[in-house]
Amino acid sequence: MSAQQESLKNTNEIYKKISKFVPDVEWKIHQPLIEKINKLKKEKNAIILAHNYQTPEIYHGVADIAADSLALAIEASKTSADKIIMCGVHFMAETAKLMSPNKKVFIPDMKAGCSLSSSITGEDVRLLKKKYPGVPVVSYVNTSADVKAETDVCCTSANAVKVVESLKVDKVIFLPDQYLADYVSKNTKVKIISWKGTCIVHEQFNAKEIEDIKKQNPGIKVIAHPECPPEVINVSDFTGSTSGMINYVKEKQPKKVMLVTECSMSDNVEADNPNVSFIKPCNLCPYMKKIDLKKILDCLENETNEILLDDKIIESARKSVLRMTQIGR
Repeated sequence: MSAQQESLKNTNEIYKKISKFVPDVEWKIHQPLIEKINKLKKEKNAIILAHNYQTPEIYHGVADIAADSLALAIEASKTSADKIIMCGVHFMAETAKLMSPNKKVFIPDMKAGCSLSSSITGEDVRLLKKKYPGVPVVSYVNTSADVKAETDVCCTSANAVKVVESLKVDKVIFLPDQYLADYVSKNTKVKIISWKGTCIVHEQFNAKEIEDIKKQNPGIKVIAHPECPPEVINVSDFTGSTSGMINYVKEKQPKKVMLVTECSMSDNVEADNPNVSFIKPCNLCPYMKKIDLKKILDCLENETNEILLDDKIIESARKSVLRMTQIGR
């Protein structure tokens, strides 16, 4: 079998998996780009990381590692690749750079930001530290490198409670997601000083919407992310991080499920769990959707949009992430 035939066979297998979510007319555009990307990344010793919110043709078509933002950064640091292409948002690319300071890290679109990450700056954290002297700062990994540099320890939605309690203190400054902070406060005795940041995807869900869906779909399991408003979490059957939601579906195999999160994540999880029926009143992340195959190919070909960080920022911010990894999930 020739290299071209092998490539065509591989892309055909990809399309079988995602054909439910990608129309044939779109696949005819995607297929040659996927072939080029998968060939070029090998030639350039590059690795492609895709967050769970990326579209199926990226997530299943070109990603070498597909996971949540922290897992992507950690796994990429273990590879022998010289270059990292982060198919996600800007703070994720920065975190990958923190974990792999000697590798070149790129993002296909520099405008792929994050409403939550942009809600707070390093200067904001410095002012909070002056207001609450001696109180440790716990920052969600969904923050800029500048914020991480002012942070004592980072956390994910999966280990936020564990990280807070590991500090053995009476109170912490918890940044920046107000709904995740509320979730943590209900699961620990530690006093939480929060910030008013939110995720543009999760803040849009409401309890009535969830209750209506449950009435229309008896027996459905509703799985919510802790970035959702508390009233949404209260009417859900399970609350968990991105990886927690994926594992719930994989292990429990419910007959019918709704993931209260980003649309593409539901598509990607459904592709991996064909025996589960998904109800999808979901919300799109406009920032994640700035990444597409053409931009990924351009990034690979021309090495555009490299993530560059000051060495001092890398040193300080990296410490807060490494402290979290030592605590564990």
